[in-house]
This record gives sequence, C-alpha cells and structure tokens, in this order.
Amino acid sequence: MRLVTLTAALIALAMPAAAYDCHVSMEKWRPVDELKTRLKSQGWVVHNVTVDDGCYEVYGKDESGRRVEVVFHPTTFAELGMDD
Repeated sequence: MRLVTLTAALIALAMPAAAYDCHVSMEKWRPVDELKTRLKSQGWVVHNVTVDDGCYEVYGKDESGRRVEVVFHPTTFAELGMDD
C-alpha cells in the first residue's frame, strides 16, 4: 500500500510539467521572433526562447524586472504559466 501511495505522489509531482497542451503541428506555429517582438514591446527583456513539450518557453525579465521562465502556446501566444 505504501508503494502505491508513493507512486501516486510521484506521478502527481510530475504532472504540472506535462500539463500544458501545446501539441499543434509545426506548420501552424507563429514565428518565435514575433513572440519576442511582442514581449519586448511590453517591456520584457528576452534572454532565450526554447521549445519544450511543444510550447515556447521564454527566459528573461518581465516588465517589472523580475526574472521569469514563462510558457507560451506556439500559435496563440497565450501565457500558459510559469515554469520553475
């Protein structure tokens, strides 16, 4: 029983990393430079953008100057959440 509980807890901890639904065909993706331009116009400083699990992951500083790692949808540029 303890093994089942431990396994369930570990799965629950891993779920947030895979919770973003960004699985869209690459032909529908908007260019990463368009996302960078949009964020810079909002006062962000973009250091790097990577692709993780089909989402854009932006590393930089937001308009408040706070260091961030934020996940964006590749077609809508909707902010899906912050990564740790």
